[in-house]
Amino acid sequence: MKILFTLCIWAVFTVFARAEISASQEPVPGIRIHSETRTNPPTRLFVAEVDLKNPKLHLRVAPGGPDPDGAGKWETTLMEPTKIAEREQFDFVVNGDFFKAKGVNDGEGTNSQFRAAQWALAEGAAMTDGKTWSTSTNARPCLVIHKDRSVTIDSISQPSADDWQVIGGNVILVKHGKLVPHNNKIRHPRTVVGLDASGTKLVLLVVDGRKRGIAVGMSYDELAAEMLRLGCTEALNLDGGGSSVMAVREAGGQLKILNQPTDGRERAVADVLGISVEK
Repeated sequence: MKILFTLCIWAVFTVFARAEISASQEPVPGIRIHSETRTNPPTRLFVAEVDLKNPKLHLRVAPGGPDPDGAGKWETTLMEPTKIAEREQFDFVVNGDFFKAKGVNDGEGTNSQFRAAQWALAEGAAMTDGKTWSTSTNARPCLVIHKDRSVTIDSISQPSADDWQVIGGNVILVKHGKLVPHNNKIRHPRTVVGLDASGTKLVLLVVDGRKRGIAVGMSYDELAAEMLRLGCTEALNLDGGGSSVMAVREAGGQLKILNQPTDGRERAVADVLGISVEK
């Protein structure tokens, strides 16, 4: 009886833990992508591993539209990530910083009021090609691409003189190879960025969520565990929810969105992290 009970428990665990993992593909040289679908809880995630040693890959932060009010409060205008990517000739793109839009409250699906061309600002530090265009009052975790091409994750309120590209998030998930615990256990769609110990591999994770029976999203602690599993020693959480998106340029030249944004379409955002491949 004890043996039968043990076998039953093992069988149940096997069913619940089952994952379908797609074969890793390299649609863009130096970027390997795979997806996973799990059953307990229902989870769907997309992983891009970027070879930072590849000299032909170029990481760049790009805002949406132009600054609408010059020296005023607002810094950019919202734009869909794939449209930013087309403008900047990116071959890969994910959404970036948390943001605020003028006169708009957060919402999802048909309730989402975020639209292209709305005045907006990034909530963290942001820099593009050595030009700072957003700062924050308090230090926030940021992905920083330095002028020497090294990449780090640091908590800053504004970029420094040796920085070249900066994009911000809200919380650190992994630090010095250890999970950073968080009291917030709510699951949401997420976008996460992490680095391995050598600083030569960048990992980008997009998790679908808010889809009952299909994808419930992940909590901060679950994200941290996932990034540790993927070999990251540092990781931070970027904007998520309806903003979460990952897109890659296919062989035919078109950008394809890999995940399923919760608005039913990609959301216009304040900035993105893009990667272009030198031809």
